[in-house]
Amino acid sequence: MDSSAQGQLIVIPTPIGNLGDITQRSKEMLERCDALLAEDTRVTRKLLSMLGLQATVFPFHQHNEHQATPAWINQLKQGKNLGLVSDAGTPGISDPAFLLVRAAIEAHIPVTCLPGPTAFVPALVMSGIPCDRFYFGGFLPPKKGRQTKWEFMATLPCTIVLYESPHRIQKTLKEALEHCGPNRPAAVVREISKFFEEAIRGTLAELVEQSNQSTWKGELVLVIGL
Repeated sequence: MDSSAQGQLIVIPTPIGNLGDITQRSKEMLERCDALLAEDTRVTRKLLSMLGLQATVFPFHQHNEHQATPAWINQLKQGKNLGLVSDAGTPGISDPAFLLVRAAIEAHIPVTCLPGPTAFVPALVMSGIPCDRFYFGGFLPPKKGRQTKWEFMATLPCTIVLYESPHRIQKTLKEALEHCGPNRPAAVVREISKFFEEAIRGTLAELVEQSNQSTWKGELVLVIGL
């Protein structure tokens, strides 16, 4: 890459499970960028090692993004091409990216995002629930604002897609049942693209019952139909 020209911010999706999901162009950008900004440098270095790649990696996560953004914008202005990656999936989708992308745009720095893995799209398709219109809510607030969010989502005339962790999925399903009713079709999709990939489908009442009897591990996506 020509470092004498204005730099570019390249948002690079990484696999959410299966390494075969990474694109050839993503691999090229991971290797060719002047530096990579990573949510967790250990995770990114492990990925690079498995791919047989080498790159300079710096931390960029929710705890330092406000302080670090101005310095990285300055690097971009000086002609550096920076790649932005998260631990898994597409940066900016429930992962750090927005602040740096917005700052780069405001500084008239070119920004591009490569196509690639993200969990909610395959989960939505595998759910068997209509996906022509949907609302993506990411992770719900742990406490404050959670009730208000449910009251809003329960009125939406479309499919709802949420991310959730294993230790909170039971609580979230019970809240969904309370606000949306027991007969709404739903699915919990976990471990997408991994060996234990699974889609658990049923009504909200049935999924609450199953969650009482099962321990669902891994990354979870909850899909709720009308």
